[in-house]
Amino acid sequence: MMRQMRENTKWIMIISSLAFVGLMVFSWGMDITGRSTGSLGEIGRVNGTAVQYNDYMNVYRMLYTQQSPAQTEPISAQQNRDLEQRAWDQMVDRILIQKELESRGIEVTDEEVRQAARFQPPPEIRDNPMFLTEGNFDLVKYQNYLSNSADPTLFAQLEAYYRDILPQGKLMRQVATGIFVTDGELWQRYQDQHETAWVRFVALNPAQRVPDDAVPVTDAEVETYWKDHQDDFQVPNRATVKVVSISKIPTPADTAAARQRVASLVAELSAGQNIDSLGKREAEADQPATFQDLGTFGRGQMMGAFDTAAFEAPIGRAVGPVETSFGFHTLVVSKRTADSATAKHILVPVVRTIESEDALLLLADSMEALAEGRTLDEVGRVLGLTVSTTELNDAFPFLAGAGPAGDGSDWAFLDAQPGDVSDAYENDQSFYAIELVSKKPAGVLPLEEATPTIQTVLRLEKKLVKGTEEGRQLVERIKGGASFTDAAAAMGLEVRTPGPFTRTEFVPLLGQQNAAVGAAFGLSTGTLSDPVATQDDVYVMEKLGQTPADSTLWLAEKDEQRRALLSLLQQQRMEEWIAGLRAAANIIDRRAEVLKPLSDTTAVPMGPPLGF
Repeated sequence: MMRQMRENTKWIMIISSLAFVGLMVFSWGMDITGRSTGSLGEIGRVNGTAVQYNDYMNVYRMLYTQQSPAQTEPISAQQNRDLEQRAWDQMVDRILIQKELESRGIEVTDEEVRQAARFQPPPEIRDNPMFLTEGNFDLVKYQNYLSNSADPTLFAQLEAYYRDILPQGKLMRQVATGIFVTDGELWQRYQDQHETAWVRFVALNPAQRVPDDAVPVTDAEVETYWKDHQDDFQVPNRATVKVVSISKIPTPADTAAARQRVASLVAELSAGQNIDSLGKREAEADQPATFQDLGTFGRGQMMGAFDTAAFEAPIGRAVGPVETSFGFHTLVVSKRTADSATAKHILVPVVRTIESEDALLLLADSMEALAEGRTLDEVGRVLGLTVSTTELNDAFPFLAGAGPAGDGSDWAFLDAQPGDVSDAYENDQSFYAIELVSKKPAGVLPLEEATPTIQTVLRLEKKLVKGTEEGRQLVERIKGGASFTDAAAAMGLEVRTPGPFTRTEFVPLLGQQNAAVGAAFGLSTGTLSDPVATQDDVYVMEKLGQTPADSTLWLAEKDEQRRALLSLLQQQRMEEWIAGLRAAANIIDRRAEVLKPLSDTTAVPMGPPLGF
């Protein structure tokens, strides 16, 4: 045990130094390392305190290292810019918080550090298998480790961690003090989540039932609306582009290859091959598969087809290919009861084969080579690829059929002129190239472009008015003696009766947290509503019943509900407080000036992260 602990000491130290990051992300919305002297000097100031280049780069590299393993594709230029901005924001927040700690005189004692180290290990340590007993964190194991470790570096790392995190915990308690939740507020929230009502209702659906020509919209109305809602028509930079893309999605041939591979595995297993050795071989193949000992699992725990196979396969005999959303499986069940099965399986995911991948890359290379001296229409014609024309904007750079287009957006808005053709870019969905047709700057959408949208909005508003009038006629029919169903049928409407719902649920055809749901709870049982208009429909409903929330159950859950709500409100208070600090701060950002040479010469301005 101690040997294993000592072998893991270096890893533990790294976790200790990074644990602060995870807690700060959770509690403060930021992420930071220690300060150091910047090799390029300062890249900005926060209330007079310098932001050093090296400190900024440390945070950037940490964020980069966290992001990179989470995706299979290289980090794109757009993602890299996001990481740079997050690193800057976190540096700013760190400095502001440090100044608050100093101004409030918040410190921690040696005894507080010792107690925290003994009883409050960082989350990464709590999850370390070294300190788990039957899957749960074992405080005794952790404390024994601390008592027997002779590595001074470990203790230095832990001390630095707690001297960082404990003062900020005190600050958080000071900032969030005074937050109080009454029993009345808790009960109201509980009621919203647990009290149910049920109704029958008619949706007047005026958007469809009222003809467009019954609600004319004049040019004067459109112009007035446009002038009164200028903020609603702010648009980002836009570009009209031609696009050609090559999908990375596996082809039908790739799917067939995965299926055939599993069929071959089944044949080998049926011929006497051992699934353990076969699984190990396949996991180490050029196109690796996944081999797992699933142990014993209950009926219904696995995906449909896999679950069916596991409970129908002959014991000890390989079956497959079994298709699920993960790919194709072969499995061997070694033991089974009526409710459980014990099995191992080999999963072959549906991915491009090596040959298919080579063909894809060759096609992408050809697209890039041809695009250097030809129009995109010519590239598409030569390669047999479809060329489409669409609009791209820099607020949400996405191209239908090609996917995320941050790199293409950068090129279109920063460098390109109409008629230019880009290099080939890559995202997780495709390779793509674009040709710039035209660009439009950010600003207010011109009246002529906004007109179709405004006409739709104004037309719907007028239709809702007519729908409300029709709803009143329905109510009058019912109050005049007709049944709800007969009155609705006479007007060509359908009565719907959803199951009981709470105030917070989405109710099919009725919506969620809108005027109609509110009216359902506001009615007395057996009464009829007046027409209730929401943003896009008009309803008439009859209250059928209501089940109150169980106050006895609420009392049993009240303390836990209070803790959860207080934690949420404290988090919100902290976010608002930090936002207030930022708004009042004198922040000077010199990154564009200092880092420009790097950005101009590399696709990823900061480059790959350095090792620890």
